Amino acid sequence: MGTEKILEVQNLRKVYNDVIAVDGVSFDIRAGEIVGLLGPNGAGKTTTIDMILGIVEPSGGSIRVFGKDFARHRSEILSRVNFSAVYAHLPGNTTVRQNLTIFALLYGVSRIRERIAALLKEFNIEKFARVRTGFLSSGEQSRVHMAKAMLNEPRLLLMDEPTASIDPSDSAIIREKIKAYAAGAGAGVLWTSHDMYEIEEVCDRVLFISHGKILLEGNPRELPAAYGKKNLEELFIAVAREPLSLARL
Repeated sequence: MGTEKILEVQNLRKVYNDVIAVDGVSFDIRAGEIVGLLGPNGAGKTTTIDMILGIVEPSGGSIRVFGKDFARHRSEILSRVNFSAVYAHLPGNTTVRQNLTIFALLYGVSRIRERIAALLKEFNIEKFARVRTGFLSSGEQSRVHMAKAMLNEPRLLLMDEPTASIDPSDSAIIREKIKAYAAGAGAGVLWTSHDMYEIEEVCDRVLFISHGKILLEGNPRELPAAYGKKNLEELFIAVAREPLSLARL
């Protein structure tokens, strides 16, 4: 893991009318580091990711990526960022190759044919190149999503439930690919999941968020014991049910 800060978030806030979705969140991710963002539904995870991607405008705070202010260098930064999310469906009537080609053009990828051929092979989806994406299984579509996320060789990769609804074999493939990529490319990865085994397997550090605030932070294999819990799943349940008491420990 390097010392370079890929992502720096300071006092990030998002308010919708009278609802505070994200409330003063601060964290960073270094080169080669995979950080898990954990919390119950509605805790603020997806809103945080959407602000980092520029989909949602923050109500306050700052985001720096590659040492540059996101608000001032948005286009330059986004060319080196990518994401995979279970809710971000690719067009189902378009073939896998066509989908990847469209996104490659959007990201300004050079040598598009060669890049797509390499990713089709890497994620074992060559046989689906001419298949409409909507006809693929959940696991096959997840591998296409990962190929799309790797098109521009991002230095910051945002993963929102990337293995939801897919079988253990495909989940294991995705985990190993991302771990190898982060280490080899010196990329920073922010990963959300409700699968605590997965988080223990892939993440160097985890952040627990509840009601828009980060309550706990640490090594996923050591943090549970520090709060008197047997494992990460038990700690997750405690954060969901009794966040205030945990925050006071």
